[in-house]
Amino acid sequence: MTAGTELLTVPEVMARLKISRSAVYDLLRTHQLPSLTLGRARRIPAHALAHLITTRLEQEAA
Repeated sequence: MTAGTELLTVPEVMARLKISRSAVYDLLRTHQLPSLTLGRARRIPAHALAHLITTRLEQEAA
């Protein structure tokens, strides 16, 4: 699986961003971080996480 198609779990996003579970779900709820629901499992595309980080960095620099 390439980085563009890699799907991350909520705990993996928590670990990468070093934020709480509720903070990840806030990002998902407010559509700042897109996700897929596969059955009962929530998955976040790795490219969406990279986009969130890039966008936030650009906003902080402005």
